[in-house]
Amino acid sequence: MRVYYVKKDGRKFTAVWDEKREVLIDVRKLGYDAAGMLRFIRLVHCDFSKLNERLEEARSRGESDGTLEEAQILAPIEHPHRDVICMGLNYQAHAEEMAKANKNAKEAIRNYPIYFGKPVDRIRGHMEEIPSHSDFISTLDYECELGVIMGKDADHLKEEDVRDHIFGYTIINDVTGRELSRHKQNYYMKGLDGTCPMGPCIVTAEEIAYPPNLNITLDVNGDPRQNGYTSDMIFGIDEIVSVLSQGMVLQAGTIFATGSPTGIGYGMNPPVFLKDGDVVHCHIDQIGDLTNIVKDGVK
Repeated sequence: MRVYYVKKDGRKFTAVWDEKREVLIDVRKLGYDAAGMLRFIRLVHCDFSKLNERLEEARSRGESDGTLEEAQILAPIEHPHRDVICMGLNYQAHAEEMAKANKNAKEAIRNYPIYFGKPVDRIRGHMEEIPSHSDFISTLDYECELGVIMGKDADHLKEEDVRDHIFGYTIINDVTGRELSRHKQNYYMKGLDGTCPMGPCIVTAEEIAYPPNLNITLDVNGDPRQNGYTSDMIFGIDEIVSVLSQGMVLQAGTIFATGSPTGIGYGMNPPVFLKDGDVVHCHIDQIGDLTNIVKDGVK
């Protein structure tokens, strides 16, 4: 099932996509007292059989809140509980391209998962603009990643139990201000306002075989840049969630960005970075497309 957060007729609401009739249905018409995605996720509690039963009942009643074309698609979760939890160098080819770009062979060796938080002012959605921040940087880069959304609180979770705690999957573009790596940490270079586009929806976990083996691609102005598969992750979803849950409770709605395949602008020879007017198109099989335009002077 596809779940969207949209704006239509002046109101924002969470809606499921009825693919048979090609209409949106506000989740409150399915009996979930939730306008926002975070509360909806907590109410569903990964019980997808009940969710599908309620969708079928709403479908039989003819419930509809219009089509996708009539609504503005927002980021599925605009304001997460905490920072988006990102994985550093979680694809071997990407680790190697970063090591080559930084002239540091040790970067290509991964023994333990690398976690860092990506702070967000507000997560941008499909077709929203990405601020270029060209007033103070010139090295804005992209990283298309599989987003994993937790559906239940996770505390000291065993790897074999992670699957049952996942609500669904989305697309995240981990936009990065590369030159800010001079500060020797990720918080600044990864946390610029407007640099965490996500969407266009969340595909619930039962729709995708586990562990996911999905093709990830990204192009800029139609020029292919990234192409990889989620099965190539060095540390899989089971491990990255389980390890982190040993020391912190991962609330329902927690967002993981699981790492980027090779093909970033920084790794090109010479490096090529994003600029005003560039159209960045991310695609992940079975989830869809996330497109954003880089823009000077926007917030």
